[in-house]
Amino acid sequence: MPKAVPRIKLTRRQFALAGALTGAATVIGCRGSNTGNGDSLSDAHARTLAALCDQIIPADDFPSASQVGVVNYIDNQLARHYRLHRAAYRDGLETIDSMSRDRFGIAFADATPAQQLQIALGLEKQHSDFFDLVREHTMEGYYGAPRHGGNRDEVSWRMLGLDDPPLRGRAQYDLRKGGQS
Repeated sequence: MPKAVPRIKLTRRQFALAGALTGAATVIGCRGSNTGNGDSLSDAHARTLAALCDQIIPADDFPSASQVGVVNYIDNQLARHYRLHRAAYRDGLETIDSMSRDRFGIAFADATPAQQLQIALGLEKQHSDFFDLVREHTMEGYYGAPRHGGNRDEVSWRMLGLDDPPLRGRAQYDLRKGGQS
């Protein structure tokens, strides 16, 4: 007998983000798994990115983007599939730190959440291409398959009340048994 999936009430933010799940799962599902460390981001850039990702998906009843491994996901992807975005990330993360230093005299990661929000909103207006790129990758990391480095412990799937998505391609076969799993 299948387990009953508990019904949960979604906040407006969760409902809006749920729409990203379909696209992210489609994009992520067709990529190979990545078990290595990306090492594309410096420690300072990773801290800045974590703070920005947490402005995009902050913690509420569920963990924030950085708490479920989104920075790890992005770092891994920058080492592989998103290599062409490395310079954009480096420049964009330096820009957001510069904006924070100019406005508040501190690095973006060291700013208060309210200050970070002000800077993130400014980044979205002034550097929308970079902000949109980070938002897209944050959604992929938060809602995609955990095997790619994000969505630790399937947090977003549990938040949405979803069972594990079906596996596509050869991953659905247990080759040790010689049949479908």
